[in-house]
Amino acid sequence: MLANSENATGTGEEPPDTGAARSAEDRHRLTAVQGLAALSLDAMASVAYGPESIVLVLAAAGAHGLGYTLPVTLAIAALLAVLVASYRQVIAAFPDGGGSYAVAKRHLGRRTSLFTAASLVLDYVLNVAVSVTAGVAALTSAFPSLYADRLWICLAVLVLITGVNLRGIVDSAKAFIVPTAVFVGSILAVVVVGLFRSAPASTEAAAGHASALAGNATAVGALLLLKAFAAGCSALTGVEAVANAVPSFRAPATRRAQRTEVALGALLGVMLIGLSVLIGRFHLQPVEGVTVLAQLADASLGHNWAFYVVQFATVVLLALAANTSFGGLPVLMGLLARDNYLPHVFGLKADRQVHRHGVLALAAVSALLLAFSGGDVNTLVPLFAIGVFVGFTICQVGMVRHWREERSAGWRGKAVLNGFGAVLTGVSAVVVTATKFAEGAWLIVVALPVLVLAFEVVHRAYERIGERLELGRVPEAPRRCHSVVVVPVSSLSRLTSKALTAAVSLGDEVVAVTVSQPDTEGRRAAESLRRDWELWNPGVDLVELPAPTRALGRPIVDYVRALSDRHPDTRVTVLIPEVEPARLWQRLLQNQRGAVVAHAVRRDTDAVICRLRFRVAAGSATTAAGPAVRT
Repeated sequence: MLANSENATGTGEEPPDTGAARSAEDRHRLTAVQGLAALSLDAMASVAYGPESIVLVLAAAGAHGLGYTLPVTLAIAALLAVLVASYRQVIAAFPDGGGSYAVAKRHLGRRTSLFTAASLVLDYVLNVAVSVTAGVAALTSAFPSLYADRLWICLAVLVLITGVNLRGIVDSAKAFIVPTAVFVGSILAVVVVGLFRSAPASTEAAAGHASALAGNATAVGALLLLKAFAAGCSALTGVEAVANAVPSFRAPATRRAQRTEVALGALLGVMLIGLSVLIGRFHLQPVEGVTVLAQLADASLGHNWAFYVVQFATVVLLALAANTSFGGLPVLMGLLARDNYLPHVFGLKADRQVHRHGVLALAAVSALLLAFSGGDVNTLVPLFAIGVFVGFTICQVGMVRHWREERSAGWRGKAVLNGFGAVLTGVSAVVVTATKFAEGAWLIVVALPVLVLAFEVVHRAYERIGERLELGRVPEAPRRCHSVVVVPVSSLSRLTSKALTAAVSLGDEVVAVTVSQPDTEGRRAAESLRRDWELWNPGVDLVELPAPTRALGRPIVDYVRALSDRHPDTRVTVLIPEVEPARLWQRLLQNQRGAVVAHAVRRDTDAVICRLRFRVAAGSATTAAGPAVRT
């Protein structure tokens, strides 16, 4: 290892291919526009149910209550502005990604950061299930004949999104740019056209449907407004995804991620406020079986092809909103793996900058949730959004501490802004949890500490491994020790010759062993091998290991243990010769003796396992591959 050197050449100059490699990596990273398509679908799609959530709560107070739709939406938009400003600062302060987890880890301690990570993991997983089921629910509403097959449709959509994301986040962004643009354009068209109308262009969508408005008007109290605010805050889910996935952007990643965050906040705020204005302008009421967004499209654009474009775009984007989780969660899991709270395999990246194991794990857990819910969105919605509010609150509190410690210009105003945001999101988290607790939110309350405990168990396991490996310490100097190579054989062949040739090249001493089975056939095979061995005379001793049972691995394990006990300073290597077939299907023809022996030796001894692959070519020629060494 080179110490204190700028690169391997020692010249201080960048190697010639580094720029090309960076350019190749950048091709698999996001631009600001691609970031909107890959990481904002969850937030964008929330305009389909955010305003409706507000209206449904306020409808309990009758028509008078619906008059507070715009004030509540403005309060949510103000909170959105606070969150966007906060996460913009988080992106600058934590360019390695992680969002709320990174903030909590630095400023609020390890336990709080794990609680934040757990809440984000749950939110991301639930977002996939809710988004897919909501999109399919919209589809089955238009085509009722598909309702019975909704679970299989959900799983098919999940497989499609997973497949696209396995090709890389840039490919998923490119695939979803057009649906995102169509949806945003449709909603903005509804808002703009509606503002120029004094009366609804059509009410056909709601015709014949029963009103969900309360018959007896009640007073609009603070608790009702608070519940409406908390319900409408579901439109803010996904705002944190950009901050979690900063490393996925092209250089300069921080600046591109900040632009994406601001663009997301601006578009989402305009759409939410615009739709709320139209709700008051057209005096819309919630009705059973028809969404508020469908009524707004009908009133603004008329019941024509434009109405169906809005509905179709909503269906597609709701189904694809799961992509936000596929963009954010694998990056977060990679950070947790780097900190030893998840298996290190989640930190690995494929050649397209894909955290492939994180993508597959997210897909698998989401599929289980879909199967559990039967593809019914109402089963999952009560569990949704609690985790993200917890993450919002902890992030805001952490940023308050950040400003107090940094004390840069204007830090007091920024700290007050984040503190105000923490109060709002904290209250929302409590209200949502309380109102949805009996409907299934208790599962999240239970799941959060369980997930934190799982992180701790993984971390302690890595700590024990680190202690055994003495990580962080200067190891003792390497030294040569006597080496014995044990070669299991069952017959004489070219494979046996190649194995012994490799063994004498590896060790100081080589011994061949064969397991003698207890039955008559086994004894005859051992005697035949002994006679052939003596005639061949390879210069290597053959040791017969009697097996009291039909076990193949146990006699070899006992022999290796006896060698190690007799010579503690001797390094024992077990070289297992195996045939590598030319065709994949031909592996079914193998007897798997090598795998059985390797498993037994690995499980019960400290010997080095060396598996010699003897490749059988498609023609008549054969080649011996290099040994694969495992410990």
